[in-house]
Amino acid sequence: MDLVVTAAEPEFARQFGLSADEICGYGLLDLLGSPVPARLREQFTALSAGHCRRFTERVTGRDGAGGNFCAEVTGVAVRNPLGDMVGVVVFLRRAPDAVSGGPVLSALDAQVLEGVASGQSTVQLASRLYLSRQGIEYRVGQMLRRFDAPNRPALVARAHALGMFAAGQWPPRVLPERVR
Repeated sequence: MDLVVTAAEPEFARQFGLSADEICGYGLLDLLGSPVPARLREQFTALSAGHCRRFTERVTGRDGAGGNFCAEVTGVAVRNPLGDMVGVVVFLRRAPDAVSGGPVLSALDAQVLEGVASGQSTVQLASRLYLSRQGIEYRVGQMLRRFDAPNRPALVARAHALGMFAAGQWPPRVLPERVR
């Protein structure tokens, strides 16, 4: 299935920092990413095969400034009177601005979260950040409560789901706009 943008409303294109003319020719999967990479393509394939008439999926997009945004994408099959699919209409509903409504960490907490996300132990973090083991455990415990996570892997998963980390970076880095 060819997932190329052939026409777009100006507001849709503006979310990616493009004009309605500029966005034409872009691959939709290049503009949008799904938490489960193959899932979005599977949804569009099911739509084109007639297995469903519409779908809604949570996605991440990249705006014109290089930042990420969270949204829900809905794909709707457009069919002619004979029932043949002639296109797909895609609606993008951007989630409320996660940066203004989401968690913001102190610089030290961001470093601790980055260390936890990269698999560093308490002792390794304490040594690298010149803190005591108890200081690291205190900060991790505070973040576990703040993110409502039962353990470190869940903390990292929750932070990732909230868009705290820069995409495609190893070791993980908390986005600058999430640090005060």
